[in-house]
Amino acid sequence: MSDKEVQRVHEALDEVERIADPEARVRAQSRIMAAQVERNKVWSAERRKLIIALWDGGAGLSYRQIADRLGCKLSTVQDVFRGYSGSGSHRPRKTTEE
Repeated sequence: MSDKEVQRVHEALDEVERIADPEARVRAQSRIMAAQVERNKVWSAERRKLIIALWDGGAGLSYRQIADRLGCKLSTVQDVFRGYSGSGSHRPRKTTEE
């Protein structure tokens, strides 16, 4: 996807936010958010596979290089290798050793 295509998506979302009728705006936002839930699962899985491939598939990139290349946070790349998914509230908590 080119930068131009990404910009078009942003502009379309901006148009939704400019819908004058509050009910119509919220209905449109609700439909978009519902569709995005499923799309996020697919996109996350695709990103996870590519992160692993870039690290292990001959490219041998560091976590930081992968994050820079994909335009995501270093912690996102680290989370893939830690086995974390979802929000931070679903991650295992650190335990203190007694």
